Amino acid sequence: MRTEGDPAWARPALLALLAGTAVLYTWGLGASEWANSFYSAAVQAGASSWKAFFFGSSDAASAITVDKTPAALWPMAITARLFGVNSWSILLPQAVMGVATVATVYAAVRRALAGTVPARVEAGAGLLAGAVLALTPVATLMFRFNNPDALLVLMLTVAAYALVRAQAEASTRWLVVCGACVGAGFLAKMLQAFLVLPAFGLVYMLAAPAPLRRRIWQLALATAAMVAAAGWWVAIVALVPAGARPYIGGTQGNSVLELALGYNGLGRLNGDEVGGLGNTSDDAGWGRMFGHANGGQISWLLPAALILLVIGSWMLRGAARTDRVRASLGLWGGWVLVTGAVFSLMQGIFHQYYTVALAPAVAALVGLGAGLLWPRRRAVSGAAPLAAVAAVTAAWSYALLQRTPDWHPWLGPVVVVGGLVTAGMLLGAAYLPGWVVAGVAVLVSLAGPAAYAQDTVAAPRSGVIVTAGPAVASGAGLMRTGTGRGKQQGGGGESVPPGREIVLMHSSPPPSAELVALLNANADSYRWPAATLTSLNAAVYQLATRTPVMAIGGFNGTDPAPTLEQFQQYVAQEQIHYFVDGGGTISAGNGRPHGGSDAAQRIAEWVKTNYTARTVGTAKVYDLITP
Repeated sequence: MRTEGDPAWARPALLALLAGTAVLYTWGLGASEWANSFYSAAVQAGASSWKAFFFGSSDAASAITVDKTPAALWPMAITARLFGVNSWSILLPQAVMGVATVATVYAAVRRALAGTVPARVEAGAGLLAGAVLALTPVATLMFRFNNPDALLVLMLTVAAYALVRAQAEASTRWLVVCGACVGAGFLAKMLQAFLVLPAFGLVYMLAAPAPLRRRIWQLALATAAMVAAAGWWVAIVALVPAGARPYIGGTQGNSVLELALGYNGLGRLNGDEVGGLGNTSDDAGWGRMFGHANGGQISWLLPAALILLVIGSWMLRGAARTDRVRASLGLWGGWVLVTGAVFSLMQGIFHQYYTVALAPAVAALVGLGAGLLWPRRRAVSGAAPLAAVAAVTAAWSYALLQRTPDWHPWLGPVVVVGGLVTAGMLLGAAYLPGWVVAGVAVLVSLAGPAAYAQDTVAAPRSGVIVTAGPAVASGAGLMRTGTGRGKQQGGGGESVPPGREIVLMHSSPPPSAELVALLNANADSYRWPAATLTSLNAAVYQLATRTPVMAIGGFNGTDPAPTLEQFQQYVAQEQIHYFVDGGGTISAGNGRPHGGSDAAQRIAEWVKTNYTARTVGTAKVYDLITP
């Protein structure tokens, strides 16, 4: 980060921003307990088995992997090895990634503006971008949660920073770093990482200060670095015999490429996910990012970012081809436009927390646009656009707050009045101290998202589908989130038309002390002391007993892992002690998951036909050693 020529307040302000972000992302962190128990169980497995660590297995005995590549699990598993398996050791790495992402956005905005605006404006723009990111509700949520999105967002943001440096210097080294970071993002959440590539590649090709031939081979090297960073793990898994590794969860053919291109790839776009939840895209369309389900998560500053993107691009229309600021606007703007369009129109599974991938780009555009306009605030050409952005932001914040009219009902009117005052101050900026105008504008613009972020911190989140802020009623019909382990889920869920209900991903209730004692008794004598249907149910028992639990059928219960014949062989070899029927369910729309194997159902039927159940707590338990 730059220090030469900085105003005296720049470094203390940055430290305050990062410290405040750290407090926001770690306050009461342990209250969420296991957060997403599906991933926490995999972290527990990786903390006790290096094989499970490498492959991302759901259990330490490595029956099946999670339905993602495992890179996001690795930092959590390492801290769990160092400090024990608990909520803090699992969630703290996510918070650290959040602070690092805020710092990276700050640095990227400052570097882009360096030499174009005064140092104090450059520093202020970086601080504004960092604050916008830190207080974006979905960012506050996901940097306190153990889904793969935190690592994905950090890697893509570091890649964007590397591209800013590469474009300015025509640097092969920084461009290769950019490619490698995008590849690392693939190992966190697969093809979603590649949504930034159109913008990244086009910006460097058009704006780097190097001859065309050099730009082409530099991009080729960066692509090779990306493929290497993304593909080394995939290649190793492909070379390991299937019998020597866990089954690849989320697939019908035990293939990482199938997982990347199918369940986590094209299936997300067209809704044709074999073994997935089918088409749940009733709210798909160009307004999805602003709708009831997603608006409060990400869109508070999204109108401002888009307006500033247009204004900034127009202001720099006559700049040199290699202009850093225009290139940065293209980089972050392309990120928002491509990723936002895909999220808006995709027909497969889409959850509100995916929108965290937009947060760094929205924040950077706000910082860049404000930094460009602020030195012109005493002229109409700068004051009028700034006033318009402030008014639009206040109006949209009011609209979002009216979706929860009983939650802090005073806040909406305060934001509207504050927006009008801010617009007036900006129009009269020639007669007011700049720091007063800037302070009021930032406070008003961030009041709504800050309130949502505070609500997110105050109420623990756990389960599979979580949202930031208060519950929001759907404008189209019923909205519901999964109950997870019974903790607060926040607002949101799938937006569905009237008369249709979607209930997603319910796991078994926490096991009784009696059941835990039963599963732990003589557990060391078995590869899997217990087996149960679906990864969510298995995670509940595994986290309670701290022993491997086989997740039959994987996440949705539709993977052919194991087959009935394999399960019967495990039983004959006395590798599994108990089958637990805990009553957990998976449903999608008005029916069962979309296609996939029925091996899990066949296994359950075989067990119930050949073994006698006894009730332990709320679960039915079958002793597989005693026919």
